[in-house]
Amino acid sequence: MSLAVVHSRALDALRSPPVTVEVHLANGLPSVTLVGLADTEVKEARERVRAALQTSGLEWPANKRITVNLAPADLPKESGRFDLPIAVGILAASGQLDASRLDAFEFAGELSLAGELRPVRGALAMALAAAHDEATPRRAMVLPAESAEQAARADGVRVHAAGHLLDVVRALQPGDAAEPLPLAQPRLEPEHTAWPDLIDVKGQAGAKRALEIAAAGGHGLLMIGPPGSGKSMLAQRFASLLPPLTPDEAIESAALLSLHAHGAGHRWGERPFRAPHHSASAAALVGGGSPPRPGEISLAHHGVLFLDELPEYPRSALEALREPLETGRVTISRAARQADFPARFQLIAAMNPCPCGQLGSPLQACRCSPDEAARYQSRLSGPLLDRIDLQVEVPAVPLATLGQAPDGEPSARIAARVAAARERARQRQGVLNHGLAGEALERHAALDAAGTAFLENAAQRLGWSARGYHRVLRVARSIADLAGSEAITLPQLAEAIQYRRVLVLR
Repeated sequence: MSLAVVHSRALDALRSPPVTVEVHLANGLPSVTLVGLADTEVKEARERVRAALQTSGLEWPANKRITVNLAPADLPKESGRFDLPIAVGILAASGQLDASRLDAFEFAGELSLAGELRPVRGALAMALAAAHDEATPRRAMVLPAESAEQAARADGVRVHAAGHLLDVVRALQPGDAAEPLPLAQPRLEPEHTAWPDLIDVKGQAGAKRALEIAAAGGHGLLMIGPPGSGKSMLAQRFASLLPPLTPDEAIESAALLSLHAHGAGHRWGERPFRAPHHSASAAALVGGGSPPRPGEISLAHHGVLFLDELPEYPRSALEALREPLETGRVTISRAARQADFPARFQLIAAMNPCPCGQLGSPLQACRCSPDEAARYQSRLSGPLLDRIDLQVEVPAVPLATLGQAPDGEPSARIAARVAAARERARQRQGVLNHGLAGEALERHAALDAAGTAFLENAAQRLGWSARGYHRVLRVARSIADLAGSEAITLPQLAEAIQYRRVLVLR
């Protein structure tokens, strides 16, 4: 048979559309032609496949003109995931395996020159697409062993693991000569490494309280204080207050992380904690490239994005966070196509109040002029600050406090209160308080007459926007949930208002 058809899948953002790999052998000058909008990585498959077949003891079709078509032609194809389907297509077209068995499988995998199969990005995204794609017949997947362990997490699709090209060839032999490939099993994850405990941070009762409220309602938090006051320590312990991922959240998070080059190193069910350096570009934070890939905000989906030294990030990168903070999604538009990624992350940010960091500190005098401090703080735009629910001061810790025993509560005790508050919110409204909007916000965060007058007076005097007004209501609802209160009381509302601070020069 001179024509073989092999099924595979590409990656297009979080989607994984089907790709048909057609291999045709014809008489003529020996050549290999790849068509179908293949990028450089895919075109290099010609040399990898040739070497893999020859070193595996398989026959490379000599004196044949080989044409490989990757359909549909208008869908970009990238990475080495098409090495295995191209190799299988060449072997089937040259009669070295049973072409009639190809329709039952989808293949993906990169080949080494020795024929070994190497993992590919997006294995879990491919498996989820194969399981839920109603437009194509349900087929089993054949993937490299490491990728198959990830893909086996998806329900509704059979995933076979292969370590070498010869394993695939033996499984596709005709009749009883075939040796079936083993079904892949999800990798057994080790026990999660415990997050650092919040009790390690001495003092800072106000900041710890703000972390608890942020965890209970899914709110963003900005910590402002001098160097060494414990902002980074607090942020690194924030994940210890959050409940484990649900199965659906774990699948969605793992699918996004599988699109990343290092996604395989993430442990299943663990909340992502991303902490990019302040030199990160806008594309690194929100995603980009060609084809588009997820950025840090999408890799932190259902987890935490920690931005330390917030004013030091490029202005364009910070402004690019504004829409995702509001919508929980990011759409990357290019001339040819759009890519849509989920980005419902929790922003935890930290910053110094001025370039020297000592503005307002009782322990050390500030060396910055008012203009220098104003320019430093103005690196954060008003619209961005307006989208951060909680803004709390983290003062310098007196030396006498550092020598004392740890105070406060351990993370486990706070996490229990956070889990109970989250459960109240989900049973009441189906979402965390951060996601309340419209009529649901008016119903579940309703105030009595005294509370309404108090909040309106504060909003008018402090010059809040409508967004700021509603965010205070959401924070107050989270404080009430932590206290087990059905209604928002005046003290709870007052506490929420004090977290709606703005940067000031003192």
